[in-house]
Amino acid sequence: MQTPEITAYLKTHCGWSAGVRALLAKYNLPYTEKDIIQNPAFRWEMETKSGQPLSPCVEINGRMLADISGEEVERYLIDNKLVQPSDAATDVPTNAPCANEQHEGVVKVNL
Repeated sequence: MQTPEITAYLKTHCGWSAGVRALLAKYNLPYTEKDIIQNPAFRWEMETKSGQPLSPCVEINGRMLADISGEEVERYLIDNKLVQPSDAATDVPTNAPCANEQHEGVVKVNL
């Protein structure tokens, strides 16, 4: 199997993005990470390529998978015979938002 070329448009801290990272690590797949929070140009690039603003977005061999979870990336990779199915565990859920505790420190502003 040839290693797929992968670019992942992810947020610095996000349950969905963590799930994509965990899934790619599970299969030991190299990828280019573009943090759309740290670099607004990557957000613009992601929105231009995907046609929408939601993340994560993962581009695999030129095919953009928009607003996708790690679980959905895994299904795509297996269905397209880019990886063999694996029962290996991941260190975080591959299909979940951030835990509430991660948002407790967020400041809410009412305008």
